[in-house]
Amino acid sequence: MAVLHSAPKFASNEGVIDALSAALGSMLVASREEHGEVVLTIARGEIENALRLLRDEHEYQSLMEMAGVDYPSRPERFEVVYMLLSYTKNHRLLVKVNAADNTPVPTVTTLWPNAGWLEREVFDMYGVIFAGNPDLRRILTDYGFEGHPFRKDFPLTGYQELRYSEEDKRVVYEPVKLAQDLRQFDFMSPWEGADYILPGDEKAEGDKV
Repeated sequence: MAVLHSAPKFASNEGVIDALSAALGSMLVASREEHGEVVLTIARGEIENALRLLRDEHEYQSLMEMAGVDYPSRPERFEVVYMLLSYTKNHRLLVKVNAADNTPVPTVTTLWPNAGWLEREVFDMYGVIFAGNPDLRRILTDYGFEGHPFRKDFPLTGYQELRYSEEDKRVVYEPVKLAQDLRQFDFMSPWEGADYILPGDEKAEGDKV
């Protein structure tokens, strides 16, 4: 028997930015549509209020994921990204706030319990502080780890990592070994491709007929 759902199979972005911009008012810093998704930038101090409004009045019931982004050249170098899903609309929404080392972001554990773990991950990897998180401890790195490994300026050498050695049958510390040789970041999307020729691509030009 066919099961009918109220959510549309394909959700349109038409009218979403206008409706949410009017609802968020002064809490909204910027809005745009990018890669087929609506992206909203919210004033940092209003993130809890904005997400509560999106959850309770606009049916974005679920916090699917959180992520961090590091732009070292910016005064507020970090972006915290909240990925929301509306089950009833079958629509996704990206909400962002900007932060620096010394500018805490209000926790949203008051809205979604799973935000506790997600905020801990962003804190561990980037060093973003979430004010009000009741258990802001490292979650992915080992005990005593120093620094935040997803920062663009995190050193490639000079740190110790912890792992279980099957050969020694115990936990061992050893120097971090990363295969990355270069630290040049252009922040291009790998799905769109770069607007310049990558080393080696010029060879393919000669193969075209």
